[in-house]
Amino acid sequence: MTPRSISRKNFIKNSSVLLAGAGLLATGSAGATNDKPVTTVGKTLLLKNVRLETGFEYEEGEVVHTKTDLFLVEIAEGKIKAVLPNKPDAKAIDARGALMLPAFKDMHIHLDKTFYGLPWKAHLKKNRSVKDMIAFEQKVIPELLKTSTARSELLIELLQSKGTSFARSHVNIEPTSKLDSLTHLQKALENKKDSFGAELVAFPQHGIFYTDSAALMKEAAQTNIDFIGGLDPATIDGSIEKSMDFVVQLALDHNKGIDIHLHEVGESGLKTVEYLIQKVNENPVLKGKTFVSHCFCLAKLDQSKLEATAEKLGDAKMGIMSTIPFGSTIMPIPTLYKYGVDVRAGNDCIIDHWSTFGSGSVLQKTNLAAQLYGYRTEFDLSRILKLATHNILPLDDKGNRQWPVAGDKADLVLVAASCSAEAVSRIAPVQSLIYNGSVVFG
Repeated sequence: MTPRSISRKNFIKNSSVLLAGAGLLATGSAGATNDKPVTTVGKTLLLKNVRLETGFEYEEGEVVHTKTDLFLVEIAEGKIKAVLPNKPDAKAIDARGALMLPAFKDMHIHLDKTFYGLPWKAHLKKNRSVKDMIAFEQKVIPELLKTSTARSELLIELLQSKGTSFARSHVNIEPTSKLDSLTHLQKALENKKDSFGAELVAFPQHGIFYTDSAALMKEAAQTNIDFIGGLDPATIDGSIEKSMDFVVQLALDHNKGIDIHLHEVGESGLKTVEYLIQKVNENPVLKGKTFVSHCFCLAKLDQSKLEATAEKLGDAKMGIMSTIPFGSTIMPIPTLYKYGVDVRAGNDCIIDHWSTFGSGSVLQKTNLAAQLYGYRTEFDLSRILKLATHNILPLDDKGNRQWPVAGDKADLVLVAASCSAEAVSRIAPVQSLIYNGSVVFG
């Protein structure tokens, strides 16, 4: 399951890499024989025959086709320097008509704990509740920590092979691993800093007060993590107010964001959402920095209550992180979008003791969303790509090209598709990933 890698020599041979102007281009793939991508930041990367979207075609007022053309794209200093008319004879990397899209972002994942790289092991039937899983983790984490850095790096390489260049990772902070999960993941991210970006959530997986994690959370908050996490305050910690007050105050004290896991689907789930909305409105500095992951309670509300709650979330500039679940729990993402709620997608667990599923592809999540919500048209399929790219789309709703333009970050992916709609509908294979101006998978 480890992404297939090729050597730098073969990549250069197969891609017809040549000198680009005065800047010498050197590229490599994630997991190559030297185990590190060759950084091109500060040098020039020139791509020809790059397919970009240029507009929509209409029939009777409906978008029926996405127009594209081939371009020459120049990258320098980690940014798009120019988007130029194509020059098939240019000395440049030949993209061979591959579609360029913004690189994908996995906004809810656990990079610190995975079986990826270890022998196959299915989920145990006895582990049904969150509290069951807490007890199980207390037994298995000490052994997993022995190789967690290496396996985190393998998981990052899997994400790269699926076009993801950035992730928000929750990392266990609890008495079993203490801060070891955090330091091990930080080491993996340091090893991958030239090819992958991340932000971290200090996550009290075993409860803040259900286990004695409060002191450890305070210690983690003093490190360079980005968000303070939480877990089902009513069912795990026994008090919505006590748990959420701790999270909010810790975030305020250390200028962090908030991203809590909320699996509770009943009244306690909704009360938690409403209490967090209240705390954010009381502390406006938290607006745009507060997220609820999963938030399954929204899927169980009647439409009028859902609309009222979604409007409050939008007004508070709070976001929802979703894995796009299916089955009996289908999240009301179209309603959340209606009220301007920032919805982001992620894989969550990939081949671990919580779930053996998860491909590592956020593009697959957009495909699932399209199926769940009936996004079948050319226009709708092109719009839902924003779940994978965090709201960056090549064309605006009127069909005007808005990405890429000079000055944009050079975080992009080349896929085997004719347009965004096809990429979503067919989960287009990723051919190459560029992060900060460097080819990191190809």
